[in-house]
Amino acid sequence: MHSRRFDPPPSKSFSKGHRVSKSSASFSKSNGITKSRHDSRRRLTTSMSQQQMDETMSPDSNLTPSIVTLIIGRDQRIFAAHEDVLCASPWFQQALSDQYMDPQNGKRVHLPDDEPEIFSSVLEYLYKGDYYPRLIHNKRRNSWEIEQPNEERGSSESTIYHHAVDGDILKDTVIYCTADKYGLEELKRVALRKQGLQSGIQCSTILASARYAYTNTPDTDSKLRAHYLALIIRSRSTFKRSGTMQLEMYNGGTQLFFDLFVALCNHVDDVSSSASNTPRSNRHFF
Repeated sequence: MHSRRFDPPPSKSFSKGHRVSKSSASFSKSNGITKSRHDSRRRLTTSMSQQQMDETMSPDSNLTPSIVTLIIGRDQRIFAAHEDVLCASPWFQQALSDQYMDPQNGKRVHLPDDEPEIFSSVLEYLYKGDYYPRLIHNKRRNSWEIEQPNEERGSSESTIYHHAVDGDILKDTVIYCTADKYGLEELKRVALRKQGLQSGIQCSTILASARYAYTNTPDTDSKLRAHYLALIIRSRSTFKRSGTMQLEMYNGGTQLFFDLFVALCNHVDDVSSSASNTPRSNRHFF
C-alpha cells in the first residue's frame, strides 16, 4: 500500500466549442407534476393531468382503468400510472402479477432505490415513446439531434445527482441502466443514442458515469460499457492530462480499467497496423 497523498489538479472538460445537450428534470405542467409524500397527508398525485387521465380512460381507449401507485425514492414521491402501460415492462408485468388488488388502495409498488427524476423520464417514455428532450431526426443531414429546450418545459441539466454515487452522473446513463432493469430494450437504445450526442462533460463526471454503468449493467453488456471505453479513447489527449483520471488509475481495482487497458492496446494495434501499410514518407508518429 502507498501512503503518500495524491492531490489531483482540477479536472478538465471537453472542448468549449461543444455544447451540452440538456435533458429534462421532470414533466411539464401539462403532463402533470409529482409531489413529495407527507407523513401527515398522504395524498395520491398522478404523473398525468386530469385531462390526460380522462382521455386515456375514455370508451375508445384500450387501457383498463386499473391505476397503480408507485412510491419512488428515499423521499417517497408518489406517481401513478395505468397498469396496462407499466406492463410493457417485463419487470413490472411480473411484479404486478404477484400482487392482489387492494379494494381501497389498488396495487402499489415501492422503489426506494430509484431516482424520481429518472422514473419520471421512464414513465414519460412508456406513454409517449420518448422522454424530454426528444430525439429529432435531421432529414437534411440524415443525422440525429436532441431538441432545443422550449419555453414551456425550459432547460435542464444533462447530469443528475444520484444518491448511490454521491455526485453528478449523466442522466441518460442512469436511464439506460434503469431501462435494462425493467427490460425496456428500445428505451436503452434511445438513452444510448442521446448520451452519444452529449459533449462538454467534465472528465470526473464521465468517469463517475462509467463506474455507475459498470456497476449497474451485466458483464454481457456490449453497448453502454463500449460507449464509455470508446469515449475515453477518442478523448485520450484530455484524459491523459486529467488528475481525476490519474487518481482513478492509481486507485484502480475495477473491471472498467482492465477493459480500458485492453481497448487501448487494441487501438494502438490498429494504429500500428495502419502505419505499417502506409508509405514511409507519409507516416506520422506520435
